[in-house]
Amino acid sequence: MSTPITTAASSVDAGTTRVLRNTYLLLSMTLMFSAVTAGISMVLKIPYMGLLMLLPYIVLLVMVEKTKESAAGIGWVFALTGWLGFSLGPVLNHYVGISGFEPVLTALGGTATIFLGLSAYVLVTRKDFSFATGFLTTGMLVAFVAALANAFLHIQALALALTCMFLFLSSGMILWQTSQIIHGGERNYISATVTLYVMIYNLFTTLLSLVGLGGDD
Repeated sequence: MSTPITTAASSVDAGTTRVLRNTYLLLSMTLMFSAVTAGISMVLKIPYMGLLMLLPYIVLLVMVEKTKESAAGIGWVFALTGWLGFSLGPVLNHYVGISGFEPVLTALGGTATIFLGLSAYVLVTRKDFSFATGFLTTGMLVAFVAALANAFLHIQALALALTCMFLFLSSGMILWQTSQIIHGGERNYISATVTLYVMIYNLFTTLLSLVGLGGDD
């Protein structure tokens, strides 16, 4: 009588391990690829795109969602992350021009520490963060709309508040997405990779803006 239960448990564990492995493998590859495209953008001295980078980002995000159940989805993931890396080049050039590579390296180190720490916490404790789904989704939507509005309003206090908000919400989303994988709520590694990548991107740009404040006159 215990055999079906044991087999089912093993199947769930195997499925979870497979999704985790594929997610982290694809995530590491996309991070390296976006680093290459960011470097190309820096060398070419591409001008800052501002809100212009959003339309390609949204289109690529839609294409990833449409193809996530097929092998084509992997190609769209690389297109999306490559574009985000390319659009980051002008921002990196800005901070490098002001203070050298120190702010960039500090932000990279902080991003890696936060991501690895949060991921390890969930993997070790196996805590379920599904209760935060509504809060995080709503928070991200509000923060995104507020950031769009402030792109025109240029309110310094709001910009600082949004920076802290994105830092908090991105950290929460990393906890949530990792929890979803290990508890069976996420079985598509392409979706998981994109979510984690975007949160890492948010963490890095947020920390870079905070660290770069000291050198930006």
